[in-house]
Amino acid sequence: MPNVADSLWQHAAERPDAVALRTRDRQLTYRELARRCATFGGTLADAGVTAGDRVLLVAPTVPEFAVAYLGTQLIGAIAITMNTMATVPEIGYVLDDSGAQVAIAWHDAQVATRRAATERQLTFRSLAPGESPETAKPVSAPTPRHRADTAALLYTSGTTGQPKGVELTVGNLIDAARIFAEQFALGPGERFGTGLPLFHIFGQAVCLLPSLHAGGSLSMLAPFAPRAMIDLIRYHRLTVVAGVPTMWNAMLHNNDGYGPEHFDSLRLAASGGAALPSDVLHAFSRRFGCTILEGYGLTETTAVGTFNSAREQRTGSVGTVLPGVSLEIRDLDGHALPADTVGEIFLHGPNIMKGYWHRPDATTDTLADGWLKTGDLGRTDADGYLYIVDRAKDLIIRGGYNVYPAEVENVLYQHPDIIEVAVIGVPDDHYGEEVAAVVATTPGVYLEPTQLRAWAKQRLSAYKVPHRFAFVDHLPKGATGKILKRALDWDSLNHASGHEVR
Repeated sequence: MPNVADSLWQHAAERPDAVALRTRDRQLTYRELARRCATFGGTLADAGVTAGDRVLLVAPTVPEFAVAYLGTQLIGAIAITMNTMATVPEIGYVLDDSGAQVAIAWHDAQVATRRAATERQLTFRSLAPGESPETAKPVSAPTPRHRADTAALLYTSGTTGQPKGVELTVGNLIDAARIFAEQFALGPGERFGTGLPLFHIFGQAVCLLPSLHAGGSLSMLAPFAPRAMIDLIRYHRLTVVAGVPTMWNAMLHNNDGYGPEHFDSLRLAASGGAALPSDVLHAFSRRFGCTILEGYGLTETTAVGTFNSAREQRTGSVGTVLPGVSLEIRDLDGHALPADTVGEIFLHGPNIMKGYWHRPDATTDTLADGWLKTGDLGRTDADGYLYIVDRAKDLIIRGGYNVYPAEVENVLYQHPDIIEVAVIGVPDDHYGEEVAAVVATTPGVYLEPTQLRAWAKQRLSAYKVPHRFAFVDHLPKGATGKILKRALDWDSLNHASGHEVR
């Protein structure tokens, strides 16, 4: 019977002195990591936590996150991970909804968690750098679990209604670790690195768990900063890095004086979370001298879905299905569509969530016969490569024509002075919706809207070209660096810097 921490336990026994985790100034071997996780698990057990109980963890990308997360897994409890910027009401909602018994928070981000836990008379624990409680009796071995047992609860963003807890099972997490370790060709001694938040599924299922599954090391950076990430790649001689498009773009704009010869250890960059503009993909590959591969997955799929292969990748595609995964493009009536036809993406496989915590109706709406309704629009080519068109809810219908924001954004990113862009639909009396672009430019550069529209019109059909523009210093982003369109208030933006071009 498996446990998510089995790989850690195995490598600690077989390769105890191999490095498991690194930061810029610290490292933990597999022996040390296993010991700290075992002691942390013992501390939770002393607090009355048993298999199936819920433990809230609020921490950044630091070794102590891994200690608490894997210590929770060792005793068979369920880890609930949350953003370090979460507020008291947000944390309180998750504590109430999940029925968590214990709340844990990083020492620099503990105020809101401590208050929410105290209000509910729950056990609270603060995490500090290097902390390893020695008073508890260490766990002697991972608690056996069933593959279908819930191992983690990750709450969705709640763009419609209250956030829902995505139940990921022991089998989901173990399979994801194995799949990505194989996809990235990870082996013992591999040096993986990321500045992604580990409280997000990308950080857990694509970075932390695959690295430990393979017996490699994971270099952690918190918070992400482009120059610091570049230094981490060089000084730790990383072989694989993972991030999102805004990270790659930021690194490109902060890489003066470096070329491929400075990153000779780096062979692969794994990208996800949002569409990767082709210009950014190619520029990053040239500058850093490595292959950058794009994939597609959701929290509900344990980040597993499709991925490009280093042997053959296709520009604009997020690759083919990963092992064990099935994919269909369906119409509004649920019928499978042929290749090169846009429809909603459905996924099936051992990576699919168990359901939404205590939300049977929401689970039924999203899962049918094991197939997950993703809410994303896409198409496949004749060889099964998936192309994401957009989120179904982001589709702009301008005068009866469908406009996919991701397509327009991909073109605008080709402009040399555009660093970030989000394309959204705004109400229009004549067309129903009009295409609007919120743009962040290179500092000190002013783009004249009429000229920018003329530039875009050479590359897009007329109905797809934005008529309205707003210019900002930077766009709002979530924990992973993904641009948050739902945080854009067009009325405020239009009042501050809006331009309409006809």
